[in-house]
Amino acid sequence: MTMNFEQARRNMVEQQVRPWEVLDARVLNLFESIQREDFVPVRYRKMAFTDMNIPLDHGEVMMKPVVEGRTLQAVDIQPGETVLEIGTGSGFLTACLAHLATEVVSVDIHGSFTAEAGRRLEEQGITNVELFTGDVMRGWQPERAQDVVVVTGSVPVVPEAFQGWVNPGGRLFCIAGQSPAMEALLFTRLDATEWRRESLFETDLPPLVNSVEPPEFEF
Repeated sequence: MTMNFEQARRNMVEQQVRPWEVLDARVLNLFESIQREDFVPVRYRKMAFTDMNIPLDHGEVMMKPVVEGRTLQAVDIQPGETVLEIGTGSGFLTACLAHLATEVVSVDIHGSFTAEAGRRLEEQGITNVELFTGDVMRGWQPERAQDVVVVTGSVPVVPEAFQGWVNPGGRLFCIAGQSPAMEALLFTRLDATEWRRESLFETDLPPLVNSVEPPEFEF
């Protein structure tokens, strides 16, 4: 039996994403227009729209649609803003960010993820993403700060280094804590030294590779 991907996509938006308080029309439109199934491993293609973390290689996962939706809504990317994504993964969230931002820099420790995401983004006609393979916990750094930083793996506590990667007025989204009760956090950089911290929701996500107990992120 052939799966009706368009119907499944609409159901995902109306029965999962929207009820989880994702009301930003831009985000909902992205979920309705970008073919999420094309970013899912072939063996899980029919699970592309389910309310679950979809397994990827290397013990990683593709976040639930509701978490992706809340993430995009929370960072509230504005026209002209740039984004750093830590953890390219399947490339689906990368594609969403690229539709909202002027430019996206995305880094992943797994070269196979970077290569595959690059292929998928090219197939989608997305050209404003620069992909890197590197380890943010062991030396990789962006060339410059960005307006929005999105971290797609969890950390025990938010590394202090991430602070310097956010422009004044910018936002940092990160999931922090210990399994099974982690906290999705949004930090807004008010000026050079002042931050606003918001707790958004609880979730559970595999940790960034090599994330250890760094110094606490102080605000």
